[in-house]
Amino acid sequence: MRERGIRGVTRRKHRSLTRPDKNTKSAPDLISRDFHADTPGTKLVGDVTCLPTAEGWLYLACWLELATHEVVGYAMADHHRAGLVVDALDMAHGRSHQKPGCVIHSDRGSEHTSTQFRDRIAS
Repeated sequence: MRERGIRGVTRRKHRSLTRPDKNTKSAPDLISRDFHADTPGTKLVGDVTCLPTAEGWLYLACWLELATHEVVGYAMADHHRAGLVVDALDMAHGRSHQKPGCVIHSDRGSEHTSTQFRDRIAS
């Protein structure tokens, strides 16, 4: 390999985006690890991931409908703030029809425990 100038590809270190806010009480786990739904509009799950691009990191927030396995809301930005998940949730609200009592599940990252996010899901 050395003679031919071939080198192995090194993977980047894993970056975790979940930064829990230690001052905020976490929400109860209403899904109880049951990621299955028979009826659309009863359970949504969401997360944020980062994607490397030539211009820097791109952050993608998604909301998935568990009954249909469709991505019903997403948002992309060059930042990792609460507005990103709120924008994705607004799209999910417009594209899918959540029933009263719909459970929204996410990790305990600071954007999901923010006041902006909690205010949005309360309305």
